[in-house]
This record gives sequence, structure tokens and C-alpha cells, in this order.
Amino acid sequence: MDKNSHETEERQGLVAATRRFPMQSLEIRRRVLRDENFRGICADLAAAESALASVDSFPAHLRDERRAEFEGMIESLALEIAQSLK
Repeated sequence: MDKNSHETEERQGLVAATRRFPMQSLEIRRRVLRDENFRGICADLAAAESALASVDSFPAHLRDERRAEFEGMIESLALEIAQSLK
């Protein structure tokens, strides 16, 4: 992965986490800068949200299953972020 795509991924992760937890945006920014694991969780959240947004383009027989899968991922990642921010 090149530097620009890595920075874009980090930025998307930051946006996804702060959108979900706006009251903790300052702490999220701090954590993203210093904690590689937290940064990865935020990036995974952004990727899962992006995948969920595109699920309607999937073949009809896969949509419901994939939607549930992506929603579960998002819920799990959001919970992990919330616990990390405590």
C-alpha cells in the first residue's frame, strides 16, 4: 500500500469514528495519532461502512446475508471503539 492510500484509509477511519462518537472527537484524534491498533479499528469501521453502503449493488441472493454481515461488523467495531475510549 502506498503512502497516499494509507493516509486516505486513516482519514476515512478518523471520519467514521468521529461521526459515530462526535462527543469524543478530540480523544479519537489523539488515539488515531498514537495508537496503531486503534487506528486500524477505525479504518476497519470505515471499510465496513463503505461495504454496507454498496450492498444494494450485490446480486439479489446475497444482499440480505451481506447486509447482516456488514451491520454486525460495524456494531462490533463501534463497540470496540467505545470500550477503548472509556
